[in-house]
Amino acid sequence: MFTFSGIELEQQLIAGTWRTGSSQRSASDINPYDDSVIAEIPLASAADVDEAYVAAEQAQPKWAALAPAKRAAIMYRAAELLEEKRDEIVDLLIAESGSTRSKANLEVSLAAGITREAASFPARMHGRISPSNTPGKENRVYRVAKGVVGVISPWNFPLHLSIRSVAPALALGNAVVIKAASDTPITGGLIPARIFEEAGVPAAVIGNVTGAGSEIGDDFVTHAVPKLISFTGSTPVGRRVGELAINGGPMKNVSLELGGNAPLVVLADADVDKAAHDAAVGSFLHQGQICMAVNRVIVDAAVYDEFVEKFVAAAKNISAGDPSDGKVVVGPIINDSQLESVKSKITRAKEEGATVALEGDIAGRVISPHVFTDVTRDMELARDEIFGPIIGVMKADDEAHAIELANDPEFGLSAAIYSTDIDHASQVALQIESGMVHINDLTVNDEPHVMFGGMKNSGLGRFNGDWAIEEFTDDRWIGIKRS
Repeated sequence: MFTFSGIELEQQLIAGTWRTGSSQRSASDINPYDDSVIAEIPLASAADVDEAYVAAEQAQPKWAALAPAKRAAIMYRAAELLEEKRDEIVDLLIAESGSTRSKANLEVSLAAGITREAASFPARMHGRISPSNTPGKENRVYRVAKGVVGVISPWNFPLHLSIRSVAPALALGNAVVIKAASDTPITGGLIPARIFEEAGVPAAVIGNVTGAGSEIGDDFVTHAVPKLISFTGSTPVGRRVGELAINGGPMKNVSLELGGNAPLVVLADADVDKAAHDAAVGSFLHQGQICMAVNRVIVDAAVYDEFVEKFVAAAKNISAGDPSDGKVVVGPIINDSQLESVKSKITRAKEEGATVALEGDIAGRVISPHVFTDVTRDMELARDEIFGPIIGVMKADDEAHAIELANDPEFGLSAAIYSTDIDHASQVALQIESGMVHINDLTVNDEPHVMFGGMKNSGLGRFNGDWAIEEFTDDRWIGIKRS
């Protein structure tokens, strides 16, 4: 039987105990590349969710009362454990999520980075004293932990996108229960829970439940205990989570990091070689299964033909296949449902009249890079999030038209602008309706101390640094009248 750090992969951390779920259902955790079974997992029931939340609520006050330096030390130890167990975690990310070896290593580094950043949070929970208009009164505003946080994480960066919420929430004195995506229950749920438990977080303060969305999904959100649900995933599911959090029971906060449709804009004065190289990397990293992946390339007509030639050449050099091979860049699509979605987008692009500039092979769940040109704003490739190794190139008449095209979709998570005039590009960036815009750099960017979050239908709330402190705590006004 396979284990991680002494814990059987079939188990979940519920109310301080590693055990299997009590549902009558079970699920096979499958390697998306070769269909081998990683684990057979007895799933959690609604009763397990209740037990995990109630235990977390009971344990949280003592954890929040722990000295800031002690909580910080535990966060630092968790980051060390991520590094110490890197090879084991990387192998599990490859097996469970179809990550390539380079992407899996990047993910471990990102998770360790946000955990180290979170270690500084206990000493950064600053309150304030405000003057009062009432004589003899003092107004104190305290910043305190929310209580219990429910974390729902996705399958594309399962380790990092769990820990990005878990580490700050714990560091700030909250208890946490994780519900990972059904495709990645080990790397998204078991590993984060075990890492923090082993680092010193009391067992009931951190937990994870693995269950079918149809059985425990609504209960996980509407349960009376959690004060915040931190969700990362698709926009339609995020809308549902938000509705349940407001209308499904006791009202609670939500933090929603949702879909994207990232434009990479190539202006007329861009370094075309760099733009073409970066567009290829940003389009096909992790098979394009990243909310920040380049979803559209918008190119000024003045350099369109040159860009297309160089971009297609760069895409041809990207290798696809077995993700455990260190030279492979594009691995398998996560599951059959997503595979069919990507295939349908390829068919739809052809039907809508896009030009096939590069058509890669499809072998099992591995889809080699596909490039379409002459993409127009009414096509699916321009409107929707792709989440696969497909990219459409659009021609802009001029800069104003490029900005207009970039702002077309309902999403606004990440964007990129390529130009040799940095100051002008910065002004263009302010016209892009996106939470994050990078100049002469990939749309795929995440730094633990810098704000992360989107606009429009790409979500609500912010992660990382001071923004995470605000997200995972409450302000409390304590008014004191002395006379």
